[in-house]
Amino acid sequence: MHDHIGETFDNFLAEQGILGECSEAALQRVLGWKLQQAMAAQGVTKTELAKRMNTSRSTVCRVLNGNTGVTIKTLSKAAQAANLNLVLGLTPR
Repeated sequence: MHDHIGETFDNFLAEQGILGECSEAALQRVLGWKLQQAMAAQGVTKTELAKRMNTSRSTVCRVLNGNTGVTIKTLSKAAQAANLNLVLGLTPR
């Protein structure tokens, strides 16, 4: 009845075949949230960030909403426009 008791949530997601997809979505959402926090602290609007990025407000909204289709290049531009550094890394599992 309780096949997964004692297992980690990551193990469960891996068994379901969706760990990578869920991890990517969570990372995108966290990045969007952190960007929103920086914008709020600096008083930067979505429109202003879009101007700084030389892009549309809808692109900014996709970044802030954690859209998984946003590229690393777009994330980097958004970070720079908000006076942040985007830092990527790889770690062992």
